[in-house]
Amino acid sequence: MFKWFEKAEDTLFVASRNMAPPWGPVLRVVRFPAALLRDWLRGEITVRAMSLAYTTLLSIVPLLVFSFAILRKIGARGDLRFILEQFFAPLGGASDQLTDNVLQFVRNMRGDLLGAIGLAFLVYTVVTTIQKVETSFNFLWRVDRPRSFLRRFTEYLAVMTLGPVFLAVAIGLLTSAEHSPFAQWVDGIQPLAWTLSTVGKVLPYAIVTVIFTFMYVFIPNTKVQFRAALIGGIASGIVWALVGKVFTAFIVYSSSWVAIYTGFAIVLTTLVWVYVSWLIMLIGAQLAFYLQFPQYLRHGQAAFELTGRDREQVALSIMYLVGRDYAEGKSPWSAGSLAAELDIPSIALAPVLRCLESNGLILATEGERFVPGRDIAAIGLSEIFEVVRALHSGRLAIAIRSVGPAVALLNEAEASMEAPLKSRTLKDLVTTKF
Repeated sequence: MFKWFEKAEDTLFVASRNMAPPWGPVLRVVRFPAALLRDWLRGEITVRAMSLAYTTLLSIVPLLVFSFAILRKIGARGDLRFILEQFFAPLGGASDQLTDNVLQFVRNMRGDLLGAIGLAFLVYTVVTTIQKVETSFNFLWRVDRPRSFLRRFTEYLAVMTLGPVFLAVAIGLLTSAEHSPFAQWVDGIQPLAWTLSTVGKVLPYAIVTVIFTFMYVFIPNTKVQFRAALIGGIASGIVWALVGKVFTAFIVYSSSWVAIYTGFAIVLTTLVWVYVSWLIMLIGAQLAFYLQFPQYLRHGQAAFELTGRDREQVALSIMYLVGRDYAEGKSPWSAGSLAAELDIPSIALAPVLRCLESNGLILATEGERFVPGRDIAAIGLSEIFEVVRALHSGRLAIAIRSVGPAVALLNEAEASMEAPLKSRTLKDLVTTKF
């Protein structure tokens, strides 16, 4: 059974790349939802969504206090209610009560009532939420290094300050347009009135899609292609809208469930909806990542490492591509473009790049692009083999006790391999016609 499953995976993720129509294009599309379903079932995304749901419930009030203070300064108090109503709409009849309660909490939030300790705790919950969101997105995008504290403080403060302002301006313009003479004239024309009504119904979901897309571009500490973020934002926005309708129907028709939990039902439904919203957002981020790096579709989050022969092939391929394009005056290669050209995940490529760079065979420019470390006529092919064969995955190399016959045979094999390469350089490889 497991062999059959592995064969099906190989067909879906590997063989479909070069498969002709009609099944090739279909499988190349199906592999994206299949990979997302696999990652969801493995549970890592689910755990992170649960963690974000918990921290969101703790930080929602201080976040809204900050936003409400900004909106109040620009005279847009009602926009906060509109945003909350749209987010809590899937909760059915409880949405109005929940919106009123949250806004009442925000109005009661005053520094003289909280005290220094209470205010510090609320600030801590906001910072923790932001850190967990960034950590989750960096995990999905295979980013090891988070933003520095200074960058995190300035960039997120800018978003928290400008975000409510942009939302207020957008909602204010839409509201003004809705009550303008032109809109009243449009209401008198049936087809145009229906179109305007449809746009008004779709608008909240469009706003959600824009927010998702912005988060996919901004939050990961790496460069995200706008196309990938936009497709991920549209897909997650559609799923969020559909799941919201299903969730609302469940709340409406589950009267027995509400009767069992009575007043506590609103807490449970809110927690579940916040969790579902984060889950949809994280899955959308994973889709954006796969769209930008489709070579990860087969492996997902699974750990893997190149074999010795694969590392040698990758090292020679990198040196050939970097040396050839440098000699021809073309644009240097980046880590992402090399990974795409070799069709391997960049996480597997990174150790080889670091090995070649640390041994002076390549150099990284300011734009994180690679050029030869010295004249390609001075880089021996045997040197490339030597440095990549010494590559090891751990921090420290293991000292293996020597067994005479085995070491002698190994030395003989290495000598026989180095003999034909001893006088050949990278320039010879680059100028050879294949």
